[in-house]
Amino acid sequence: MPVVVNLDVMMARRKMSLNELSERVGITLSNLSILKTGKAKAMRFSTLEAICKALDCQPGDILEYVSEPET
Repeated sequence: MPVVVNLDVMMARRKMSLNELSERVGITLSNLSILKTGKAKAMRFSTLEAICKALDCQPGDILEYVSEPET
């Protein structure tokens, strides 16, 4: 998948646990875990906004586009 979720990196930089982020953002641990592992197919802007607010970061700190090699 060309869009990589770097949520675990930002959580580590902020020394924030999955439980704490889940409480601050207001989403379940299982949904946050799906986002963290990059298995999510979509993310609401409201969720992204809440995560950025909780982690004091920009969307680009969490989401990264990685181009796939041409074949």
